Amino acid sequence: MHESTDRHCDDHSPVEVKLYNEDDLIMISSLQHYLFCPRQCALIHIEQLWEENRFTAEGRILHERVHTSGRESRRNLRIEYDVPIRSLELGITGRADIVEFHRRDNGLWQPFPVEYKRGRPKKDDTDRVQLCAQAICLEEMLACTVPEGALYYGLKRHRTSVIFDAPLREKTVQTAAAVHELLAQAKTPPPFYDKRCESCSLLTQCLPAVISRKQVSRYLHKMVEP
Repeated sequence: MHESTDRHCDDHSPVEVKLYNEDDLIMISSLQHYLFCPRQCALIHIEQLWEENRFTAEGRILHERVHTSGRESRRNLRIEYDVPIRSLELGITGRADIVEFHRRDNGLWQPFPVEYKRGRPKKDDTDRVQLCAQAICLEEMLACTVPEGALYYGLKRHRTSVIFDAPLREKTVQTAAAVHELLAQAKTPPPFYDKRCESCSLLTQCLPAVISRKQVSRYLHKMVEP
């Protein structure tokens, strides 16, 4: 369900914005799951399946360490850990690992989200979309602009800067809408096996290679039936 509100753009003309209800919010993590594999997203968020492997365990431990770090405050920097966030416009909710607040010259505090990840930087946008979703939440909640953030990868122990430009924001909005549609249909997509499946914690429950072979076999039988 949606509610509507008016927002004013730079030209001061009102624009109707549809808002999700609190009960209809989806997890920010589901955007990353969807970009990695729509079937994985459905298995986790529709069928409520979860299995931990070495990769998910390392990621969980890394996040737990960050979330128990407490709060830091310096003259021009404040650091908040495990921050609850949500956006009614995108219909998403979750927790940010770290939100740094940097004091600007005008005295205002600039939010800067930091997401911790195990492993190394990815070639695709899965992590960047998740971080951008956090930025959009902060913008809505704090009525400000969040132009950039960072991803910290445990293997490299190095921050990777992420600029929240128009293409990344659009992809984030589209991904959130796609996940909402997937969950509303409550239908798990069929499997498609590729090399990413080997790193998925749901490999033994999804069985993409086995199911895919069965589907091909059924198709071939139908083709040769009189």
